[in-house]
Amino acid sequence: MTNRGFSHIGLSTLDLDKTRDFYESVLKFKAVRCDILKVKEGGQIRHIFFDTGRDQLLAFMEARGVPDVPAHYEAGINRGLGVPSAFYHFAFEAGSEAALVEKRNELIARGVEVTDVVDHDWAKSIYFKDPNGLQLEFCCFTRNLNDDDARLQLRNEVSIRRMYMNAGIQSPAAAAKVS
Repeated sequence: MTNRGFSHIGLSTLDLDKTRDFYESVLKFKAVRCDILKVKEGGQIRHIFFDTGRDQLLAFMEARGVPDVPAHYEAGINRGLGVPSAFYHFAFEAGSEAALVEKRNELIARGVEVTDVVDHDWAKSIYFKDPNGLQLEFCCFTRNLNDDDARLQLRNEVSIRRMYMNAGIQSPAAAAKVS
């Protein structure tokens, strides 16, 4: 069997209505399947799949009154785990550098806080968060990847402090100093 990309990525939300509004109105992803699942033990799960392009889907589930599922939890993944926002994120294909800049301007016009365009040497990206606190990215390749790219090697230096600041949380070391 040949690899064909992903079918879908499943995530959770505490507010499916707000999530749907963001993904449809702001990102312009079309909802292609919407379900309400009745849970035998009580409650229900609302489930929506969004087409992110090329029939690759992003799905969100919202539990309502389901036994043993907490009513409140950190749906943003990174904050809940206490790790930098870069650790768990989802990148969507922008298609070109011009389209990336256009997408950035569209997001800003819709009131979304977006980073400047970041040059990674092989790709360029912009970063922002959804209403759940999930780190999202639009990205475009700026060159073809080669054998040297596939070799694990030191390429850059980053600040862990900055990575945590972007996540909206303190690093464990900074939090310990406050205590």
